[in-house]
Amino acid sequence: MQKPVEISFQKIERTPEIDELIQEGIAHLEKICDYMIGCKIAVEKTQKYQDRGNPYRVRIDLTVPPKHEIVAKREPSRGDMHQPLAGVIHKAFEAARNQLRELVHRQRRDVKRHSLQKANGYIKKIYPEEGYGFLTNLKGEDVYFHKNSVLHNDFGRLTKGTGVRYNEEMGQKGPQASSLKIVDKPGKLEGGTA
Repeated sequence: MQKPVEISFQKIERTPEIDELIQEGIAHLEKICDYMIGCKIAVEKTQKYQDRGNPYRVRIDLTVPPKHEIVAKREPSRGDMHQPLAGVIHKAFEAARNQLRELVHRQRRDVKRHSLQKANGYIKKIYPEEGYGFLTNLKGEDVYFHKNSVLHNDFGRLTKGTGVRYNEEMGQKGPQASSLKIVDKPGKLEGGTA
């Protein structure tokens, strides 16, 4: 966590047991997302004499880059008649963990989709009969590739201008592509259309 965790208590005594429960909850959140920027936790007792609902309120505010805010809270309600404070804290952290898992999952899926789909080269020349070709990388340099370096047997789909993603290695005669994958403007499938 980039900033220290802020914990506040209102109308309630802070005890070592409550602190330990909160620290365990924070540790679980950090296992899900180790790049959180900040965490604020507020624990309060709402009313001294209350005949309905839970007298405790717990709110957890998380800040996750780039600009995400997660708020999980347990408020007094009729369904939780006087649940102990430990139970309310546990439920608030459970709600925060669920929201955080969902956000992290979305972020990872977006990163995978963008990093895998973004072309880092384009087919410049292809020699189908000979089984090789050249691509141009984003620096404008030509890079050799062989049909065996094209993933999914997609060599036959390559045409001039096809966007590809690849790894570059140094071969005997200069840079060459390996693990080449079509990501943009695929050509025709062998025996059919794309």
